[in-house]
Amino acid sequence: MAVCGYPPGFVDSRFTLALMPPVPAASYYRATANAYAPFAPLQGRREARVAIIGGGYAGLNTALGLAERGVTDVVLLEREQVGFGASGRNGGFVFAGYSLGEQSLLDQLGAERARALFGLTTAAVHRIRERVARYDIACDAVDEGVIWANWFRDPAVLRDRQTLLAERYGVHWEWLDQAELRDRVRSERYFDGLYERDALHLHPLNYAIGLASAAAEQGVSIHEGTAAKRMERAGLRWRIVTAQGEIFADQVVLACGGYLAGLQKPIDRAILPIATYVMVTEPLGDRLDDCLRTRAAIYDSRFAFDYYRPLPDRRLLWGGRISVLNRSSQAVQRLLKRDLLRVFPQLEGVRIDYAWSGLMSYARHQMPQIGSDGNGLWWAQAFGGHGVGPTCAAGELVAAAIAQGDEGWKQFADYGLPSTWRPFGFAGAQATYWWHEFNDWLKTRLEG
Repeated sequence: MAVCGYPPGFVDSRFTLALMPPVPAASYYRATANAYAPFAPLQGRREARVAIIGGGYAGLNTALGLAERGVTDVVLLEREQVGFGASGRNGGFVFAGYSLGEQSLLDQLGAERARALFGLTTAAVHRIRERVARYDIACDAVDEGVIWANWFRDPAVLRDRQTLLAERYGVHWEWLDQAELRDRVRSERYFDGLYERDALHLHPLNYAIGLASAAAEQGVSIHEGTAAKRMERAGLRWRIVTAQGEIFADQVVLACGGYLAGLQKPIDRAILPIATYVMVTEPLGDRLDDCLRTRAAIYDSRFAFDYYRPLPDRRLLWGGRISVLNRSSQAVQRLLKRDLLRVFPQLEGVRIDYAWSGLMSYARHQMPQIGSDGNGLWWAQAFGGHGVGPTCAAGELVAAAIAQGDEGWKQFADYGLPSTWRPFGFAGAQATYWWHEFNDWLKTRLEG
């Protein structure tokens, strides 16, 4: 979720099909980011117990988790600004779970282990609430839950998931019949839904800035504008070389998400950088009430789903789609505005003020990759489209391992670093998405 080592949006052409994207458009989040004193680039030689590469959620949560455990001899490097990557570009949803669905998790791990891993993310949601309050992070947190709206007439998929969550994971989502759902979400596109109360949404970039400020206040050294150019063993320690300095550290954490570090090939090759798209409307005023009578965030039941939420300034944030292409702002706007009007035709003629894309990291197994080589090197990546909660959980696991020798991170041992076989993996991922998108379309047509 952070940018490390390579220029913004760069994907190593030796392993990928991705093209160099256009200059990133300013996002709504960047335009409304809280002001803070920039963290100076690294200069000269530094010694540290822990070096973290990547200033997104995974890296920042690890840094803060270490500081809260009394380990402040920590240096964090970020090539751009903290939260520059997916951590500062996402939809801002905070809920439990992983990209891998709950049934697949249960099938792969069994009831006890699946419930334990899922529980890490419910605990993370609570920890995010607690940290926002404890550190007074001004990130427009709205603790009003999330609605899963059914795009299809058949309620079975919702009923099945509701039952699975309750019986296997101890999580209870409220049923919303069609009348109640349409009272909250003023669209004839949906039929019924589920309401997840233990969820929230927030300004993701300001949340990242708040995490960085909290870590820095407790002694963590953060350096923006600092690319890690090379990493190597130097005796019993790690040496990280930057443009104007170097770090010698006992432990190194790679937390770069979809923006490849270029430092450890087996770790880079294990993730597929995938783009997703977001836009924000003009301020809607009373027109927002014509669409939403809820402060909850919403996403729908298709594989290729839309997700959206109301913003404090009466705008509507809208996101969706998955692609191997990191498209221009204009292309993102064209695609997403069409999706928006399918759900809310009453917004015909609305102006779009911001549109952007960003790279997420996916693994073949659709689960986070959290691990160590046993020689002081750690990694935390592949959070896919469910990053806010799981990155918090990952930061806690890695911090506890380094600070206290805790072995909770080994719960992810089944989800290692299989190669994504770039560039062929990109073609496979896009084909899979198109296949599911076609199935969504076909089911919609058959239902009439």
